[in-house]
Amino acid sequence: MTLLNLEAVSSAYGQSKVLWDIDMSIERGGAVALIGRNGVGKSTLLNTIAGVQKLTGGKITFDGADVSSTPAHGRARAGIGYVPQGRHVFPQLSVMENLTVGLAALSGRKGLSESGIAAHIFELFPKLTQIKNRKAGLLSGGEQQQLAIGRALAGQPKLLLLDEPTEGIQPNVVQQIEDALRRVRVELGVTIVIVEQYLDFAWAFADHYHVMQRGKIIRSGSTAEESAEDISHLVNI
Repeated sequence: MTLLNLEAVSSAYGQSKVLWDIDMSIERGGAVALIGRNGVGKSTLLNTIAGVQKLTGGKITFDGADVSSTPAHGRARAGIGYVPQGRHVFPQLSVMENLTVGLAALSGRKGLSESGIAAHIFELFPKLTQIKNRKAGLLSGGEQQQLAIGRALAGQPKLLLLDEPTEGIQPNVVQQIEDALRRVRVELGVTIVIVEQYLDFAWAFADHYHVMQRGKIIRSGSTAEESAEDISHLVNI
């Protein structure tokens, strides 16, 4: 049942070590929140899982295969979708063109078709239907976040990584994103990992949590068995 497994994963920027011997296992269909104050290594951990940041030690196994040395595009084709902090949409491309970029992850993957993907994404995020010909750089923060998630989903991932999905977004749009992610998990069977500063969102969405401090996971548990208040003193945000 394990989809992603990290064994003693370490990473560094030059001579500065950022991640220290991270062990983590994520079950298929799960929803996991990585929490902690700014600068503790949460985004670096997502980058390392996605292949954007190289390992300096340890092993990453995804869907039964060792992907420790697999580049980012190879991991995307294997089924790892990534929505980085700041969304990183292509501002001069339209919404539809941005979604089309996401189809590149399907290249070479057996049994997957590009047909009908956009229709399903527009069903998850109806707002994108109204603005599909608009340039992404002209969208609001909430619209860009929905587009970035939709682009990641265009590659039909098995695992979806999201870095600060609620950052700078109005509460009503946050709720729309939460509802869409629940459908992605339940209806599509996609496993989801979020980095999130907003503890209420993390607890409402995730089944399990990992608290990070100074590049290490210092506490893990079930969101059903512990409240956000129980661990807020560890997060210090």
